[in-house]
Amino acid sequence: MLTLSRLAGRSACPGATALPRRPRSTLVLGVETSCDETGAAVVDETGRILGECLHSQKEVHLKTGGIIPTVAQRLHREHVSTVVHGALRSSGAAPGDLAAVAATVKPGLALSLGVGVAFSADFARRHRKPLIPVHHMEAHALTVRMLEPVEFPFLVLLVSGGHALLALARGIDDFLLLGQTLDEAPGDSLDKVARRLHLKNHPECSSMSGGQAIEFLAKQGDRHKFNFKTPMGQTYDCNFSFAGLRNQVTMTITKQEMAEGLNQGDMLSCVSDIAAAAQHTVASHIAKRTHRAILFCKAKGLLPESNPTLVVSGGVASNSYIRQALGIVTDATGLHLRCPPAKFCTDNGVMIAWNGIERLREGKGILSYDEKVHYEPKAPLGVDITAEVKNAAIQVPPLKIRIKK
Repeated sequence: MLTLSRLAGRSACPGATALPRRPRSTLVLGVETSCDETGAAVVDETGRILGECLHSQKEVHLKTGGIIPTVAQRLHREHVSTVVHGALRSSGAAPGDLAAVAATVKPGLALSLGVGVAFSADFARRHRKPLIPVHHMEAHALTVRMLEPVEFPFLVLLVSGGHALLALARGIDDFLLLGQTLDEAPGDSLDKVARRLHLKNHPECSSMSGGQAIEFLAKQGDRHKFNFKTPMGQTYDCNFSFAGLRNQVTMTITKQEMAEGLNQGDMLSCVSDIAAAAQHTVASHIAKRTHRAILFCKAKGLLPESNPTLVVSGGVASNSYIRQALGIVTDATGLHLRCPPAKFCTDNGVMIAWNGIERLREGKGILSYDEKVHYEPKAPLGVDITAEVKNAAIQVPPLKIRIKK
């Protein structure tokens, strides 16, 4: 089995060696272009990854301090064909061997989604294959089922640079939305804090994303040196808010810079302590909202008594400190914590292909190759019951988030 490979700023697999052709039963090609990763993979009905390819735009966007949609679109256009055919070559499959093509159609950056949808629709027409539109967040939620047997229903937490949400997964396309971010996503906030701290100037962090740099420096810092207030402490729902926390951190950085008399772009002596405190507060906020979601689901009988499960995915789920904080919550509430490996938490073609497999099995959401497919930059996940969660006003008992570095 080939593992997910990525090389920042260039395709990881243009010269992939083709595997010998052999008969296979059900193969799905997945294409992902929702944001800044161009990904493709071929997966079979058992969850075996036969071929995959990923082009990352990470280095390009690091230089500009954030994702510029027109740049992301151009890079997707330049690489999507190479990435898709690289995945096919490494799988040993020809287009005729495929049962279907699955493509991300929602949510995401409009310009990025458009590239993947147009390419996938054209590919499906040329090879007369069914096209399966995929909801990006549903794909993240269901990736764990490719790796291990997780039965419905289960609670899912998706945290990334663009999303923060809690939902109950009752089926492959049946979700109850319990909470979502009211402003910024956690990954976005951590990236902005990293930029404000000028971490790209740090010799050990220059090639890291903002979130990765925060996690790296936090291991060297003392989170007790700064006390940031956890957001929404008196709001008894499962929604998230990170913008206010980011503002707290930004004001502290400004105050410390004035105290140290720094010039623009210079780094604070306490940069690791601020990183540690910011990361801890983000982790605490995520853990408390997740704790309430678990208690709500238990009170309403929405989780099975046997082997209740919390699945965590998305780019921020790769943060080991946040995973440990969630482990404290699941230990206290009797849930099993399931986190896909970090390589499957970020955007990739594998999760899209697997979602196609799941939908193909149940015959849901499958389009003919000659049907029109539309993309939706803003698309909700499931049925919104956040008001019901808020009305339940469940108070969360205190849990001390004590994590060893």
